[in-house]
Amino acid sequence: MNIFEISIIVSAILMIVLILVQTRGASLGAGFGGSGELYTARRGVEKNIFQITIIVAVIFVSSIILSILLG
Repeated sequence: MNIFEISIIVSAILMIVLILVQTRGASLGAGFGGSGELYTARRGVEKNIFQITIIVAVIFVSSIILSILLG
């Protein structure tokens, strides 16, 4: 296994976990029965998880592209 295959597997697993942690259309507290609002701004931990998810997705896609081009 080369570095691209390892990074694809690790980033895929991380992306799955990060996406499952996020709640759709609600704050983190609403996912556990807290708020009943339809839309809230991402703040604190939610914002960090969202940004990390984007970074991991970019790493995932770029690893696949580099693996295809160089492999």
